[in-house]
Amino acid sequence: MGKPTGFMEYKRETSVSEKPLERIKNFNEFHTPLSKEEQQIQGARCMNCGVPFCQSGMNIMGMTSGCPLHNLVPEWNDLVYTGNWEQAYNRLKKTNNFPEFTSRVCPALCEAACTCGNWGDAVTCKENEHGIIENAYEKGYAAAKPPKVRTGKKVAVIGSGPAGLAAADQLNKRGHLVTVYERDDRVGGLLMYGIPNMKLEKWVIDRKIAIMKEEGITFITGTDVGKDVKAAKLLKEYDRIVLACGAKNPRDIKAGTFIVGNKNTLSRS
Repeated sequence: MGKPTGFMEYKRETSVSEKPLERIKNFNEFHTPLSKEEQQIQGARCMNCGVPFCQSGMNIMGMTSGCPLHNLVPEWNDLVYTGNWEQAYNRLKKTNNFPEFTSRVCPALCEAACTCGNWGDAVTCKENEHGIIENAYEKGYAAAKPPKVRTGKKVAVIGSGPAGLAAADQLNKRGHLVTVYERDDRVGGLLMYGIPNMKLEKWVIDRKIAIMKEEGITFITGTDVGKDVKAAKLLKEYDRIVLACGAKNPRDIKAGTFIVGNKNTLSRS
């Protein structure tokens, strides 16, 4: 566990945000992460409580509580605290295919469920995760690890969004030959075209895709399955097909337009 009294001794500290007048000059991420030493202190605040709700993704009265991926949060918090960054990465990767994405865009349900938050400030689980994965890239722990044995089975994944990438990653790790089809010109789906740079810069996606390619996954972009490639052709060429197409139809929220007449009237069109 982390330091038993850490949550009482150390205050919650998070990455520093650029000042608004600076951040409006571009569309990039605007947070400066904590140093490794500062991150280790934050890891010390996790006390591995008796019932770690942070890692128990569940629905309570229709609401999601805790990490939906069941990340082993107290375990890698402790490893961050003790400075065992490589093992922290290994524990994180057991449940999370893409911590480089989730540590940036996840709403941190783990922190909302953190026991420390009941009477004080929650542990900085999300930022600890960010520290783990970025250190892993820096030290080479996150380098490509192609499977040593191939099954000879071929799988086509239709769609390269988060679901398609996760399916491709898992299937490739099991030794299957995976080809991902994407109708847009770049891989990533919602990650690439739906999330603004200030939350997820595109180089982060490209970095991971490059590693997946090194591990043996093939990506075919600019190909609309059903039009450019017929389904019958894929059924002949592949042993299995995974549909991870997403939903690109926009949802009309029926937002009205408000027209102000004068200070005493307000009309809606």
